[in-house]
Amino acid sequence: MPIIINIDVMLAKRKMKSKDLANEIGITQANLSILKTGRAKGVRFETLEAICKVLECKPGDIIDYVE
Repeated sequence: MPIIINIDVMLAKRKMKSKDLANEIGITQANLSILKTGRAKGVRFETLEAICKVLECKPGDIIDYVE
């Protein structure tokens, strides 16, 4: 898949655990895991905004496109 999700990279840079991010943005750990592994069919802008707010980043920092 050409869309790469880099949430793990941002979590490591912020020294934060997935569990903490899930709690902060109000989604389950299972749903965050699906998003992190790239198995999600889509992501709501509301969720993307919450992730960016907590991780203090831009959408382009966590979503990348590689041919």
